[in-house]
Amino acid sequence: MKNIVIHLRLPFSFLLLPIFLFALSQAPQINVAKAWWVFFILHFLLFPASNAYNSYYDKDEGSIGLLETPPPVTKELWYVAWAMDLVGLILGYLFVNIEFVVYLLVYGLVSKAYSHPMIRLKKYPILSWIVVTTFQGALTYVAVFRAVAPQATFSELIPQLVPALICTSNLLAIYPLTQIYQHEEDAKRGDMTMSRLLGIKGTFMNACFWLGLSGGGFLYYFGFTAHLLLLIILLGPLLLFFGRWMWNVWEDERQANFKNTMYLNLIAAVCLNICFGVLLFWKF
Repeated sequence: MKNIVIHLRLPFSFLLLPIFLFALSQAPQINVAKAWWVFFILHFLLFPASNAYNSYYDKDEGSIGLLETPPPVTKELWYVAWAMDLVGLILGYLFVNIEFVVYLLVYGLVSKAYSHPMIRLKKYPILSWIVVTTFQGALTYVAVFRAVAPQATFSELIPQLVPALICTSNLLAIYPLTQIYQHEEDAKRGDMTMSRLLGIKGTFMNACFWLGLSGGGFLYYFGFTAHLLLLIILLGPLLLFFGRWMWNVWEDERQANFKNTMYLNLIAAVCLNICFGVLLFWKF
């Protein structure tokens, strides 16, 4: 049971929480009850189930996302992953809406295709990079927005495509960085991840491009307002760490390791959660 809980990688949900908070902060009106159910289903069922399922088929021995020394997997992990998905679908149908259930179903199936040996999207670097960042980013943002504000009109929904795409742009930058220390482990299985395809320095250059595009997206969406100033201030520590890490990697590629990657994930999650959390409370 302990190993199963470890493979759920519940802290990973904290890294995806900014997307939920960002969507909430931009919703015109929030159905509070639905918001709590969406939060629970996403971060305690859907995302952990996806982690567990992928861990079962990957059977990693080296460090992987948030686990420096992953424990061995058993068939029980596979059953737990499917059970959590099923519970999420039932709760989504009972307490949110059918549109959210469709999102949960599609997300769950795509996440399983990521590691299942018959499909294994993970083998295709560009395709898996686009699919993962789109589903975890833009589609999750829209799903949350629609779930907590089902009464939103079409004219209110269309502008939300900009922050939704910003979420994907951020992940297009960060996702390959989370793979940067796994090159040896991925090579053992023959998986050509986006980070392996780009190389270590190429992974950082890719991040610079997409983070710059995200910055332009925030400027376009917020304009020169207090919201943009808040964003710049609160994301300052993240940008400083990223710049310092990139400098160190250019001097010594061994700095592209598990420890520094986890520091980046933690700082990014803390900065973004605080930023979008402040925006959420600002509207009240």
